[in-house]
Amino acid sequence: MAAGSKQSGSRREGIFLANGTPKRFVFALAGVASALLCCFGHPQPTAAANVGGATAPSAGTTKTSTTHTSNTKNAKKTPNPHIFTVHIASASCMPTAECSGNPHQVSTHGILLLTGNGLRTGMVVGFPHARDARVTSASPIAHLRKGSAGLEVTVPKQAHSGNIMVLLSHGRYTSSYGPISVVRYALHPPAPQIPPAPVAGVSSPTAFEGQGMWIWYLSQSDGGDLASIIAQAHAADVTTLFVKSSDGPSNYWSQFSPELVAQLHANGLKVCAWQFVYGTNPTGEASLGAEAVADGADCLVIDAEGEYEGRYGAAQTYIADLRAAIGPSYPLGLASFPYVYDHPSFPYSVFLGPNGAQFNAPQMYWKDIGNSVDTAYANTYISNRIYGRPIFPLGQTYSQPSNAELVRFREEAIDYGAPGVSWWDWQETPAGEWTALAEPLQPLSSVIPNPGYTELGEGSQGDPVLWMQEHLASAIGTQATTGIFEATTAANLEQFQSAHGIAPTGKTEAATWQALLTLPPVAVNWTGAGPQG
Repeated sequence: MAAGSKQSGSRREGIFLANGTPKRFVFALAGVASALLCCFGHPQPTAAANVGGATAPSAGTTKTSTTHTSNTKNAKKTPNPHIFTVHIASASCMPTAECSGNPHQVSTHGILLLTGNGLRTGMVVGFPHARDARVTSASPIAHLRKGSAGLEVTVPKQAHSGNIMVLLSHGRYTSSYGPISVVRYALHPPAPQIPPAPVAGVSSPTAFEGQGMWIWYLSQSDGGDLASIIAQAHAADVTTLFVKSSDGPSNYWSQFSPELVAQLHANGLKVCAWQFVYGTNPTGEASLGAEAVADGADCLVIDAEGEYEGRYGAAQTYIADLRAAIGPSYPLGLASFPYVYDHPSFPYSVFLGPNGAQFNAPQMYWKDIGNSVDTAYANTYISNRIYGRPIFPLGQTYSQPSNAELVRFREEAIDYGAPGVSWWDWQETPAGEWTALAEPLQPLSSVIPNPGYTELGEGSQGDPVLWMQEHLASAIGTQATTGIFEATTAANLEQFQSAHGIAPTGKTEAATWQALLTLPPVAVNWTGAGPQG
């Protein structure tokens, strides 16, 4: 069975996962005490939102005697420490060379550029002393200074992620701003990716960015307790939940609903749907995918595995019907086999081709594959770069990987320029592994990302050959799209290489792939199994 596949009831969804009761996490909801307005001289900062997303209720009105009212009227009012005339309107990491793609993410000792009302040099900016802690006079602080771009502040070594605020004299403070994500490693801009094929209206893969966790059975993930799930997600720096929405062409899962989406959204989480597809009824599968989109999903992920091998016609029908229902720009991802060369008849070129999925989340389950984290990254990127879609590595928390492996998986994602990672799956993540998902990362000096591309030559076969031929045919109209690299393809490739100043080897190395991928692939109308079927 393929690494990372799943099973649903008695029908195979792929690999059988370990049995056993998953550990459940209990999240205790604290009650909100009533404010004793008659006893305190000034209001406190706004109460935090409770688990359900609603603001804590205010205290009721207390009836007082005439004497008490008179005393209150004559009493001197205590000044409100919450100052509204000074506030932070924006905070962004700078300079670009030392920042990630997220302007609200910054390293310790990094620089934040602040804008707002009433800000001036010398003012004190307070940072949380622990993750999401409230800023107080004892919090880590830094002073505003004038920089080349405006007012800036250096993030203190002791600072943690959360909201920041300006602390003024005499115990006064401004409204908070954030959250700001503070990391303890050097940031750098994401490595350039081969641009994905143009899809109208797509600006940013926001739901895929950050860290995601996949949910197979909601009822077996913290017992289905949404408050517990939300709390655990925030504690582990999980920003997106990928929840199963359907299986096949007719089995829509009730666990994915507008109510679920609304509650997760209200608590600051993105939620994407994922569907397992077989290819026997692609129209029905597309319909269920569209239903999840209508239920409010931030993105839809196609989990297509061995069942779709040799089903090019079905894949094309599925993509065409799905796009007709959800539109050309809706965020669509593919989660399939990581090593393309092991699955030559899988229609990657359809699922990741024009009008297909904009985002690629290969199942990089190194323990199932039998490789190290390092090898899984190198092989996955070499074989998937040719499809030109941004890669969002999908790792494993099941089968008891070590915490060191989980941390290394996250670190290598940064080295390879991945904007986000996700994990399979919630119900099989042991309690001790959650801490590894939020552990501060260190730069990896022992790994140099492999920049290679799939090398093809005469005698090669499969979807990578087909994808290459579809691009080559844009330059040489007589090139056939057969998925078989024979003498004619080799001669055409040599002609193309010579025309582009590349040594005419008749093989695809990085420079040849990069030149080919600037051309649009020719359209192919598939029926049946595909190029060899």
